[in-house]
Amino acid sequence: MSFKPVFLATDLLIFLLLLGMGGFVWMVRRKEHLRAPWRRVAQSKSGVMSLTVLLFFVVVGLLDTLHFRPLVETKSAQEKNYSVEVLSVLDVIAEPLRKRVEKTYSAPFASHLYAKETVELAGGGQAREFPRLKYGGAHLADPESEWLGDVLRRGALGAAAGLLCWLMFAATLVLWVARQAHQTFSASLGRVLRGQTDVPWQVVLATLAVLSVLMGAAIFLLPYYHLLGTDKVGQDVLYLSLKSIRTGLVIGTLTTLVMLPFALLLGIMAGYFRGWVDDVIQYVYTTLSSIPGVLLIAASVLMAQVYMEKNADLFDTIAARADFRLLFLCIILGVTSWTGLCRLLRGETLKLREMEYIQAAHAFGVSHWRIISRHILPNVMHIVLITTVMEFSGLVLAEAVLSYVGVGVDPSMISFGTMINAARLEMAREPMVWWALLSAFGFMFVLVLCANLFADAVRDAFDPRVMMKARGT
Repeated sequence: MSFKPVFLATDLLIFLLLLGMGGFVWMVRRKEHLRAPWRRVAQSKSGVMSLTVLLFFVVVGLLDTLHFRPLVETKSAQEKNYSVEVLSVLDVIAEPLRKRVEKTYSAPFASHLYAKETVELAGGGQAREFPRLKYGGAHLADPESEWLGDVLRRGALGAAAGLLCWLMFAATLVLWVARQAHQTFSASLGRVLRGQTDVPWQVVLATLAVLSVLMGAAIFLLPYYHLLGTDKVGQDVLYLSLKSIRTGLVIGTLTTLVMLPFALLLGIMAGYFRGWVDDVIQYVYTTLSSIPGVLLIAASVLMAQVYMEKNADLFDTIAARADFRLLFLCIILGVTSWTGLCRLLRGETLKLREMEYIQAAHAFGVSHWRIISRHILPNVMHIVLITTVMEFSGLVLAEAVLSYVGVGVDPSMISFGTMINAARLEMAREPMVWWALLSAFGFMFVLVLCANLFADAVRDAFDPRVMMKARGT
């Protein structure tokens, strides 16, 4: 094989999460009372629009989760040596971005470096000027006169290609809608455009149209320009932003897996058994909430750092070392963030415990475990789902803050937090380098905004009080 598959710890957990989500979808499709709330989510315009954008981030994150080590050429054909560098499928797709490294800073769409340097003149002597980039705009003979026309022409061609792909997808979607409704293509097209379908497909198509145009223009311009500029060591900022998506998604999802068992078990136990069990659990989460979270996380990360330094032989690559710290950060964030959901579940369980059907189950001698699993747990799942979806955006922002103060992910791992931390010094230099901070902020803003919009749609669909208000009861 020309490569050796690599399975990092977070990769395996992500695959496990995907498997669990597949099982959840299979269960939802079999039960009508579970399908009904998700149909309401699908009918929300903001929900489907945000989900469409989130799927783009998820696809990028999954492509960056498939890791491998490429084969290194050796003199002996019998011997196979693999590189110590761990790459992903995203690295292969974005290879032009990864390998087109400049000398130092360059602005977006620039053809010259951002700072003047002393260069030798052809006729002798020296001068201070902006040197040409090695890759960005290198195809232009006279950038001053050709740059604008070249950018507009290539961008327009890419936008047209993206629009063509969108039209093909839109036609396929309308054909599928027509087949489901047993209608003609023109009738289904009219229903989609007027928003008369159960799912607001016109919103999905409008969102995809914007994404297709932007991605088409970017793909046509990438081989010739650095769209978002380069950083201090000449790396493409767009590549760094795309690589940061996986880190944000891992923090937001895997932390939830750690948090849920604590919140579910302790919250339901506190509300159901009450008495001394409730007192002990309240004491635990009240004490944990009283400890400053940043200090606890910083101490835990430093402990992990000491462990990695003393057991360096356990990590054969830099990626494995960085992944261990990322996993440890997810565990610490999960251990420190379950208290809020635990309080909510305790309060809801206290209310459910007094319901008539729970009292009837007690009278018939039903065991505590069966009452909790069959009656309590299903009736608090809407709180769990709403809280976890809404916590996702907070966890993504938490990673950025923690990495900014130096107790987040490993410095060798690309994330929004490390990009913002590096941009802190870049903003203070003259001339100011602004595009790295803007890029990290823009990608993180879109991700968090879409997560919040989708969380609002899920809350409105699953919260019984919102449903009763909508029905006028």
